[in-house]
Amino acid sequence: MATALIILAAGMGTRMNSDLPKVLHQIGGAPMLIHAMKSGAALDPEQIVIVAGNGAKIVEKAAKSYDPDIHTALQKEQHGTGHAVAQAREALKGFDGDAIVLYGDTPFVRPETLAAMAAARLTHDVVVLGFEAADPGRYGRLIMKTDQLDRIVEYKDANEEERAVNLCNSGVVAAKADTLFELVNAVGNDNAAGEYYLTDIIGIARSKGLTATVVRCDEAETLGINSRAELSAAEALFQNRTRQAAQEGGVTLTAPETVFFAHDTVIGRDTIIEPNVVFGPGVTIESGTTIRAFSHLEGCHISRGAVVGPYARLRPGAELAEDVKIGNFVEVKNAQIAEGAKVNHLSYIGDAQIGERSNIGAGTITCNYDGVFKHQTNIGAEVFIGSNTMLVAPISIGDGAMTASGSVVTKDVPPGDLAVARAQQSNKPGFATRFFEKLKALKAKGS
Repeated sequence: MATALIILAAGMGTRMNSDLPKVLHQIGGAPMLIHAMKSGAALDPEQIVIVAGNGAKIVEKAAKSYDPDIHTALQKEQHGTGHAVAQAREALKGFDGDAIVLYGDTPFVRPETLAAMAAARLTHDVVVLGFEAADPGRYGRLIMKTDQLDRIVEYKDANEEERAVNLCNSGVVAAKADTLFELVNAVGNDNAAGEYYLTDIIGIARSKGLTATVVRCDEAETLGINSRAELSAAEALFQNRTRQAAQEGGVTLTAPETVFFAHDTVIGRDTIIEPNVVFGPGVTIESGTTIRAFSHLEGCHISRGAVVGPYARLRPGAELAEDVKIGNFVEVKNAQIAEGAKVNHLSYIGDAQIGERSNIGAGTITCNYDGVFKHQTNIGAEVFIGSNTMLVAPISIGDGAMTASGSVVTKDVPPGDLAVARAQQSNKPGFATRFFEKLKALKAKGS
């Protein structure tokens, strides 16, 4: 059965106190909306419809950055969840398959849970995701009758017997698309808020003789985020889960609570991550590497046997081959560093290629930016770059060449050559002694 996702992302999120739409606040370096989309992607949906309202243009832009083929439906005014789902009708016109309603501010529903809902749809007309709440509080209650979901009762409308039920509604629902829209069309707004509630479709479905059931999940999957405090709690939950998954996958975290992952971090087994390492989006690390303390990585690829840090920064486009060494206070950006090369101390390598087994001395800078354009530095294999060398790009250093420490190199260096590009040293006999005696005398006179 083909599947479509309807992801509700139109809310204002007033408790966030932000100009940014609520669903674009980030967890693990990605908007909450992207987390919801990634979960739904496990069902290989034929269509995805984002129902946007507040900040619709930037919500759509963020969604398309993950999947360019998504459709956006605009909910100009917010009149409840049922009204929001109805806005997706036109985008799914003629679609003959199941629709699953997700929420852009509920990012932790697992793909396995959605797969269970899809399976339950084979035998029931409507499937609702529920959870056993430790503290049911003001959640809507799922009222069962024998093996069928009979109705959803909002807390404020529930009697004492219904409030004693701790099977609660997550809001996630699955049904055949045309059935879903038929049910939503029958929802009224005769309630205190004057809104159209998606929860009403269960009672309507049962009155029409349709079947309904509940798929249960862990309460943590249904965590909705409405405030900065809840966002922080969600980030902590994400990080704890990701750390645990990394350790189960064979990664050593010497101080797990100090390591922060992005939503798409990939790390091979037998990698060692020391304390206070931060991963931004787009990092892939192969097996058997070491990331030393206080390093920050994003948009980079690190091959087997490499060592990075401590206090290193790898920026987007950094590509490290096997057994590369990147040391303390080194920054690498948009650079390919070949097998066995070393950049160990206090250097900036940007827009560059470094050949196999080359050694980049402390304080080396690839001067890649002229104020308007970026330029490339190409360093061959087994090159020795002396400490405090400025490589003014565009420039090429041939295989086996050297640069003298303190050089400002502005011309290509042929293979095997030594480049010396610094002023000739001149010593002035006794000058320092006379100079400091003069300064001290001036200071004494002034006091």
